[in-house]
Amino acid sequence: MRWRHLAAWGVHLYTASGAVIGMLALDAITRGAYGAAFAWMILATLIDSTDGTLARRARVKEVLPHFDGAKLDDIVDYLNYVVVPIALAYTAGLVPTGTAGIAVAAAPLLASGYGFCHAAAKTPDHFFTGFPSYWNVVVFHLYTLGGPMWFNIAVLLVLSVLVFVPTRYLYPSRGPVARTATYVLGGIWALLLVILLLQFPHPSRPLALLSLYFPAYYLAMSFHVHRTHPRARHAIRS
Repeated sequence: MRWRHLAAWGVHLYTASGAVIGMLALDAITRGAYGAAFAWMILATLIDSTDGTLARRARVKEVLPHFDGAKLDDIVDYLNYVVVPIALAYTAGLVPTGTAGIAVAAAPLLASGYGFCHAAAKTPDHFFTGFPSYWNVVVFHLYTLGGPMWFNIAVLLVLSVLVFVPTRYLYPSRGPVARTATYVLGGIWALLLVILLLQFPHPSRPLALLSLYFPAYYLAMSFHVHRTHPRARHAIRS
């Protein structure tokens, strides 16, 4: 029983370590080391992608019923998926400086604050409801593409609105639809992102354009599933 408790607390510590990663990413941003900041974000995403599996194996809800691991996960995710990338977008000049830039940056911060607290943010059959606040991915692509500022602003504002639109999006690590295809295409995409990251501070724009195939697939498949897959009756937060 003691080892089960230690294992459960170890999983929660693993999740909480993502907050330290977020701090290191913010430190890199303040130094203008954007490649390092994105590398920290990737590490935070890796932790987030694996802690749920570890939590289920350690049966943390059963062993530590008084501790809300889902709340801890949401706190760390809001830092790494929302605050850190939006801070980078503002500091790196992807949005205007001053009041206008703060207003643009406020949109995803406020929208995702709502999204993380929405009771129907995840469905019982493992879909996200509304755009799932993948701002780290969005900002990485905006940075590597090097597009005009109006385009960056439009993307951030449109996706902020989509947080409130009750469309179902794929939950890659737990979703019941197209999991194999998503894993394969996602693995190739992740490799492209690593190559782009190794090219910092001057990533290849053609390679950045090529890497957009996976976000395009993710959105298209999500909209297809939303229209064709049967809906669960009730939504839950997990």
